[in-house]
Amino acid sequence: MALPLAAGADAFAASFGLIALGALLRRTLLPDGAVWAGLEKLVFFVLLPALLAGAIGGVDLARLPLGGMAATIWGTLLIGTGLSLGLARALGHGHAAATSILQGGIRYNNLLAFAAAGALLGAPGIAMGGVATGFIVPMAQLIVTLGFAFGGGRALDPRRLARQIALNPLLLACAAGFALAALGGPPPGAAGLLRSLAQASLATGLLCVGAALTPGALRDRWRSQMLVAVLKLLVMPAIAMLLARWAGLAPLAAAIAVLFMAQPTAPTAYVQARAMGGDAPLMAAMITGQHVLALASLTFWAVLLVGA
Repeated sequence: MALPLAAGADAFAASFGLIALGALLRRTLLPDGAVWAGLEKLVFFVLLPALLAGAIGGVDLARLPLGGMAATIWGTLLIGTGLSLGLARALGHGHAAATSILQGGIRYNNLLAFAAAGALLGAPGIAMGGVATGFIVPMAQLIVTLGFAFGGGRALDPRRLARQIALNPLLLACAAGFALAALGGPPPGAAGLLRSLAQASLATGLLCVGAALTPGALRDRWRSQMLVAVLKLLVMPAIAMLLARWAGLAPLAAAIAVLFMAQPTAPTAYVQARAMGGDAPLMAAMITGQHVLALASLTFWAVLLVGA
């Protein structure tokens, strides 16, 4: 699918401009961390779930290449999991750091992904991105949760694991979206509300991403950071591109699979690392470094997709 270069430049300029503005606001006008913590909760529990539910709920599932998308995305995530854990072992990291490398290797910034998909591919890109997210989020969260649960000298608690999976707001939103799609889409009143909340999620979420970046963390274990960044920003989308061709995906679906896999890791990975016993300082460093490098890597993938 031919993607206009001007649209790609606008997409990344707007997205990274909001991230930079968030970083500036955190250091000037809104230095209170409690403000940003509240906004992050709003995005995670309300705005982003509304975006997911609305995007997935508005598509015609019968006309989508669900099998090919699932094979491409799940295959990429499983290969990425093996590469991430192998990299952590090769670098000699313990369990805590290994879980952060795992998150850095397979998780993605869904807000940035949706912003780029919408600007590059319009409404069809947002809709297909919602379907891709419906495959990515459950699998990635399952893998990461299992990564935290196994190892580290702790016994696996099946009930706690099931509760973490069942109460994840992003998983619930994806399930609601697929249910709405099966019923023919959101009802008229709900559709407008979901659309308004979805529009608010992108700008607010990207501002929060910028506010959470910590430039000073870039000095922490830079060799591990760079290797994981290569895996996440270059290797993962390359795997997705190969699997998409193997699965015979149409250009739009293939472009979304590659674009979403090319995103830097999720800023919420830091919160999860801190809450579940991961290496939070290393996670913060990888989040910051990958977002800086993604300005160049995402431009590379956009140009590659233009010629595809």
